[in-house]
Parts: sequence; C-alpha cells; structure tokens
Amino acid sequence: MEPHSNSIQSEVAFEWPSIIRVYKDGRVERFFEIDVVPPSTDPETGVSCKDVTIPVAAAAAAPSKPSSHVVSARLFLPKLADSRKLPLLIYFHGGGFFVSSPFSAVYHNYLKAVVAEANVVVVSVNYGKAPEHPIPAAYEDSWAAIQWAASHRDGDGPEAWLNEHADFGRVFLSGESAGANIAHNMAMVAGKPERGLNIRLLGVALVHPYFWGSSPIGPEALHPDKRAELDWIWPFVCPSTPDSDEPWINPMADGAPRLAGLGCRRVLVCVAEKDLLRDRGRLYREVLGGSGWAGVAEMMETEGEGHAFHLYDLGGEKAKDLIRRLATFFNGDMSPLMS
Repeated sequence: MEPHSNSIQSEVAFEWPSIIRVYKDGRVERFFEIDVVPPSTDPETGVSCKDVTIPVAAAAAAPSKPSSHVVSARLFLPKLADSRKLPLLIYFHGGGFFVSSPFSAVYHNYLKAVVAEANVVVVSVNYGKAPEHPIPAAYEDSWAAIQWAASHRDGDGPEAWLNEHADFGRVFLSGESAGANIAHNMAMVAGKPERGLNIRLLGVALVHPYFWGSSPIGPEALHPDKRAELDWIWPFVCPSTPDSDEPWINPMADGAPRLAGLGCRRVLVCVAEKDLLRDRGRLYREVLGGSGWAGVAEMMETEGEGHAFHLYDLGGEKAKDLIRRLATFFNGDMSPLMS
C-alpha cells in the first residue's frame, strides 16, 4: 500500500506553472510572492510597520469557518510631524484570492510608498486564501478586520497606533485586483445598517478591480485566449457558487444588489489601458453612477500599462502618478459631501 499511497500524494489536481500547485491529497504549494519582509522602520521615509493578530471569536465566526480563528495584518504608520490624527486606510492585497500576503515585498513596499505619500495609517489584511479557505472566507476575514479596526473608534481598542493616530471620521477601503473586489464587497456590507458597523466609510479606492462575468465585454471579446486564462479563477476560489455572474464577482450582473447600497460617499476607480479587466472597472463606475447612489465616483486610467503595473515599478513615473492620485483621494476635502 505504501507505494500506492505515495503516488496518490504526488498526483497533481491543478497547476498554474510558477504560481500554484494543488495535489489530489489536498496539499498546496505556492511559488509566487511567498517571501516575507520583516516589520521595520524605513530609514528613508520614516514609515514604520508592525504585525498584529486579530482574534475572531467562535460565536462570531462565519459559516465557512468551523471555529474561532485568527486573522493577521500588517500595520503601517507614517513619520509623525505632530499630534494630528490621520486618515485610516484598510487595505486588501491582490493575488486572485489564492496567493500573496501583506508581508510579501511587493505589497510591503507598495504600501510603504502609499503611506509616505498620503500620510495615512494602514491596516493591511491577510485574509484566508483559496483553495484551503475558499470564498467567502476572504470576505469574512476582511469584515472581521474592519470590525476590529472600528473597535478603536473611541480610543480604547487593543492597538495603540489606531487609538492614538487614526481619525475614524476619515476611514477608507482600498485594494488591488482581488483586493479591490474585497473592498467593494465590504463597502456593500457596510451599507447595511443591520450589520452594525459603528463607523462610516468615507471612501473606497478600487485599483484594477477584479470583476468578471459570463459574457465578454470590451477587449475580452477580442482576446478569447486571454479571457480563458482568467475564466477558471472564480470557480477555483469559489466552488460553492462558481457562476461568473455571482454578484460577489459581477456586481453589475442582472439581479445583483443595486450599487446604490454602497456604504461610502466617494469612490475612485483606477484602471489601466492594457488590462483585460479595464472595461469591467469602467462599467462599474458607469453602473454606480446610474444606480441612485448619493456619492461621487471618480475614474483614473493609466495609458500604455497593464494589470497591477505599479506594484512592480514603484520608481516609474506612472506608478508615482497613481500613488499621488490615491494620496489626493485619501486626503480630499469631503465637507461638501458630509453636510
């Protein structure tokens, strides 16, 4: 029996070369953005970071989690010039819901640049990844992290950086790709009074959002081979509801909850000209603007670049332009909207 057992253990059920390999016995190997950058203070910018754990009580655990568990996060704090409180950004990294983390060099360095430019406090959430933790685990973990951050609103939460430096009148969500998808879905949950969030979200910044659908739009129809490269992702990460028109992945689908329920007052959608997902972001802004939502939706499109280009070229002028636009969004005067 032993040779047979070994052969079963070594059989591959699914593989995306250089990214992830899943074996039939349930083991998972990841090869992409698996590095871990230790927390530190950057000598050039003065940005500090540290790692925290967020306990989720068994009573509050969502259906996909059998018992209490822990969500980890990386906190970022800019160099402090005075005692004024700063906008709070709750951030969700990309990676298709199945790779990467806040601790990888890509997201650590990106958020360090955002914090230095925007002067914001950041909670970067390490949500559970498929296939070990299929959707809705990423949403559940992210909501738990938002609730944990909100528990500091009155200055008596467990984390001193949030108590002392975060302005809970200026709370934003943001993310890249799958993380932007999470940010959207969390804003939809925040818009439901029965969910009991004790803070108001001021804005959501969606950078190259990962939305999808069963019918091709824009460049997807012109490049069926490229579309096929992405078609498998949602059924892989969400086997319980694999339909590409599930509202989690296609909030513009017929029958999806109206975007008028989005629980924030301002949205920035960033897309890239050569990104296959570009027209999904454009359509999102169009549908949001026509939904009756009472906020302001802005759009930024970067010419000549592809999906998540900025993460791998932080020194480039176009990446710097994107980060500056985000900084402006996080620090904009919202008084006309909040009256």
